[in-house]
Amino acid sequence: MTDHRTLDRPLLGIALMLGFCLLIPLGDAIAKLLASRVPVGQIVFVRFATQALILIPVSWALGQSLRIPRRLLPAVLLRTVLQMAGITAMFNALRYLPLADAVAIAFVMPFIMLLLGKYVLGEAVGIHRLGACLIGFVGTLLVIQPSFAVVGLNALWPLAVAFIFAFFMLVTRKIAKDTQPIPLQAVSGLLATGLMLPLFWLGNSVGIEGLSFALPHRDTWLLLAAAGILGTVAHLMMTWSLHYAPASTLASMQYLEIPIATVVGWLIFSELPNLLASLGICLTVAAGLYAILREQRASKAAPPDADRAAPIA
Repeated sequence: MTDHRTLDRPLLGIALMLGFCLLIPLGDAIAKLLASRVPVGQIVFVRFATQALILIPVSWALGQSLRIPRRLLPAVLLRTVLQMAGITAMFNALRYLPLADAVAIAFVMPFIMLLLGKYVLGEAVGIHRLGACLIGFVGTLLVIQPSFAVVGLNALWPLAVAFIFAFFMLVTRKIAKDTQPIPLQAVSGLLATGLMLPLFWLGNSVGIEGLSFALPHRDTWLLLAAAGILGTVAHLMMTWSLHYAPASTLASMQYLEIPIATVVGWLIFSELPNLLASLGICLTVAAGLYAILREQRASKAAPPDADRAAPIA
């Protein structure tokens, strides 16, 4: 049943989604600053530990149980591993690429979701949306090309982010009706934190650079905490936005993340996409908005689906 609040406070939902689009690029920018200071595994560990520390009390305050039905535990574990892999890939991407380029390439994820929905889940996807997928992929290639010339295969990290999070969303769709989003994220934070500990032991034992653990300076700890808090609060804002406004209203707003990331990258790193990458970003955004428009026309009689407004990272 559709929550009556989605009809009551759409402006609040839009404001919360705007907050998400503002905070996520700031968190990514901090992760980019951290990439040269601490191993990527340590950034991921603090990100999920902070998520657990924030969301467990929030779940309790809302009276929402952290118990996950036993039959869903394998899917929740898989979802957590995919989320860990996706965030790790994004942090790796930020080590090598400008912030706006990394975010724009990762936005190929909605197109991958459309294709997976058609060919894996058997969902109806018309020729117009398939055409938007093709244009979106072309736009993504235009963004990748100049970065590929500079950093080689590392330019493909955001593409890995898109594929990983597409499968992450498929798993989330399977369990969304049987779980509450905030307890689910709290449990994912706990699981990811626990999974990272043996990975650090393995990394230190065999000398895997990204999985080593170093004691950072105090200012680095502050940046690590800020990245974790921004990421967690941003996802909370996105989750709550869907209680107050329909997903069809909020989905197109996610593309604001790309110009905001461009501004943040320019202000902090003096980075701007070149002409070819800018053309690719414009194509990707235009194709994504068109796909959303067709999606709204195809499903306007259906209830809002939270998964269609899910974040990239």
